[in-house]
Amino acid sequence: MNGNLFECHGHLLMDGTDYAKARKRHEKGPDEEIIRAELAALKQTGIGYFRDGGDACGVCLAARDYAPEYGIEYVTPGFAIHKKGRYGDIVGRSFTDYADFRARLSEVKACGGVFVKIMLSGIITFKTYGGLSCESLPPDEIKELANIAHGEGFPVMVHVNGRAAIGAAASCVDSIEHGYFGDEDTLSAMAESGTVWVPTLAAVAAFVGRPGFDEQIAAQTLETQLIMLKKAEELGVSIACGSDSGAVGVPHGEGTLAEMRLLKKAGLAPETISAGNEKIRRVFRAG
Repeated sequence: MNGNLFECHGHLLMDGTDYAKARKRHEKGPDEEIIRAELAALKQTGIGYFRDGGDACGVCLAARDYAPEYGIEYVTPGFAIHKKGRYGDIVGRSFTDYADFRARLSEVKACGGVFVKIMLSGIITFKTYGGLSCESLPPDEIKELANIAHGEGFPVMVHVNGRAAIGAAASCVDSIEHGYFGDEDTLSAMAESGTVWVPTLAAVAAFVGRPGFDEQIAAQTLETQLIMLKKAEELGVSIACGSDSGAVGVPHGEGTLAEMRLLKKAGLAPETISAGNEKIRRVFRAG
């Protein structure tokens, strides 16, 4: 690992500007030139570890194969898994029931995925505070999905927002991505279980002032997350640096630097982030 910076949540398929256009560039197969250009941007920024949350086009798998040439330790599940009819088509494949979920796990294994990413809730709408694009999975289902994935030997990374879903996931997964709209009970659960929190601050900061979204709600969402992070540190929660690199307004390389600045704004000690990054690297790694 040549660079010393960590990006613990990204999607190399995305370009930080326009998801639809970025995906179209790879519709006939992963475009090597584009992928190498993004890897070069990561290297230039000093990123040596990149955990890709997956995509539906195989870009992350190609990037994984090229990454060693850039001195980047690159890990990915290949694609994320979501309940049919819920949020997640953007990054992966769906399942309908537990048997179907097991079939997706077999596909993750077949493509060389080293962990599983499960989509448990919708994305933030920024129309009402706490509003999400779809209903979250129920707590019992969240726990069963995590248990099945762990039973197959996979670490589990989850996309999740909302108090009930975060609370259910905290006790049974390895990392919580985003984790907006939790409370002190969910933080305590994360601290007790040792689950790592990857808060993706830069992705929400990119909505503050973005046309078509309520700026006040976006700002409130970000500010609350910053406050919760400091409380999380005080409770002993493991916290890692992940910007949702590639999301709109979060360009590769620059997005990671923005995330680091926001973590500092939250008042977190550098040692807290370093420990969380290393825990992610230790748990979510090839081999």
